[in-house]
Amino acid sequence: MKKELHPFVKLAKDAISEYVKNRRILTPPENLTAEMKGRAGVFVSLKKRGMLRGCIGTFSPATSNIAEEIIQNAISAAINDPRFSPVAPSELEEIDYSVDVLSAPEKVSGPEGLDPKIYGVIVKGGSRRGLLLPDIEGVDTVEEQVEIAKRKAGIYPYEPVELYRFEVKRYK
Repeated sequence: MKKELHPFVKLAKDAISEYVKNRRILTPPENLTAEMKGRAGVFVSLKKRGMLRGCIGTFSPATSNIAEEIIQNAISAAINDPRFSPVAPSELEEIDYSVDVLSAPEKVSGPEGLDPKIYGVIVKGGSRRGLLLPDIEGVDTVEEQVEIAKRKAGIYPYEPVELYRFEVKRYK
């Protein structure tokens, strides 16, 4: 028996299915829930057989509401993540979806203000930024979290960075 999906996750799944099968961008539902009317950064992650299959998001809102943010980032996670080939229609039933809604980032004075199980991190060096979500399997220390975020941003390990943390509400 399949469990009922949270409306955020259902919207991400429906947006990907509609785009992958028909190349159409889903329109947000007419009766948005109060949650969907808000504005926030959103990440959509796709996993296939437990392995990452795509993950794209925004750390601050880029659209007029969370529903639009989910739709855009879900489609991008499925077709624009440079680490993976685009999702094929034949894969849709094998994918597990999660949606992370981010709190506003807050600057921290150093690594002691971070905890990779609780907070995601944004590293900023000049115009380059890298982000890593919290509570990622295999990322157990602040040092690992910051190092991965720096690598994603193209920032050398020895370069100084500003650190920001954020929390997420994860929907699966």
